[in-house]
Amino acid sequence: MNKKTATTLVAAALLAVGGTAFAQGFPTAKPIRLIVGYPPGGGIDFAARTVQVPLQEALKQQLVVDYKPGASGMIAATELTRQPADGYTLLLANTGPFAIAPYLQSKPPYDPIKQFTYIGQISQGSYIAVTRPDHPAKNLKEFVAWAKGQPGKVNFASGGNGTSTHLNGELMNQVTGLDMTHVPYKGSAPAVQDLLGGQTQILIDAGSVLLPQVKGGKLKALAVTGPVRDPQLPDVATVKEMGFAGMEAVGFQGLVGPANMPKDVVDRLSGELAKALATPEIKAKFATAGAEVHPLGPAAFAAFVKADNEKWSKLIRERKLQLD
Repeated sequence: MNKKTATTLVAAALLAVGGTAFAQGFPTAKPIRLIVGYPPGGGIDFAARTVQVPLQEALKQQLVVDYKPGASGMIAATELTRQPADGYTLLLANTGPFAIAPYLQSKPPYDPIKQFTYIGQISQGSYIAVTRPDHPAKNLKEFVAWAKGQPGKVNFASGGNGTSTHLNGELMNQVTGLDMTHVPYKGSAPAVQDLLGGQTQILIDAGSVLLPQVKGGKLKALAVTGPVRDPQLPDVATVKEMGFAGMEAVGFQGLVGPANMPKDVVDRLSGELAKALATPEIKAKFATAGAEVHPLGPAAFAAFVKADNEKWSKLIRERKLQLD
């Protein structure tokens, strides 16, 4: 072995040892920043706040929630791609910016599959199709029949262009043969308010947003989009039960980091997240918000998101949707 080869091998060994030591000591250098791409008070913020405390306790390091709302969550996701892959900057990912919004751009700001490290899925949840309590339709089947008798007069609300609420409405149009007009809002709260005011007639949004209003009698649930009925709404049928196979959809939430994070750091974060999600307290919090704790490890989470990307990008192509 010549001197140059020996020097190279020693350097590589020292680098490997150093990298392992860094991962084993993670996190020690500073607080961990958890980016949330939406304003406080919504479903994504709820998920971030719910896992924040148990992760802080397990990692023995502060987890600071940093709000970066805008562009259907893409501002936050884009910022994450520019951060060091050291585990100290993470993001609470969800369906919109990680399976929908980039495909609505002629020049996507990032690749949802290649530019992130998938650490662990937190939850999945059905969406709920809702309308005003005084609407004549008792369920989604009756709503579709009513809407077909009102051509050009039916609007669906969303929390913004490129959000899951937007694509759920487009999916409903495709499956039912309706041509409802999309009316986007800056978040779910104003979308709900205008639905109640009569400016729109239907909204399909997450249970964490709509369950309180449905249970309080302020909104009427027409159907849920998941594969089974929501335990919080046992009398509300699924879209498939209503005869609208193909309209099924679930939203996801999970923890991601920049691409190429060290495996040991990913394993540490994924493991502590899974432990937190296994506790009855965390499961109960998500259940009351209409979401199901559904932990997936890094590989399974990445595969799930890839399949979701294929589903929504196909719909976007078929509906010829584009925002720029």
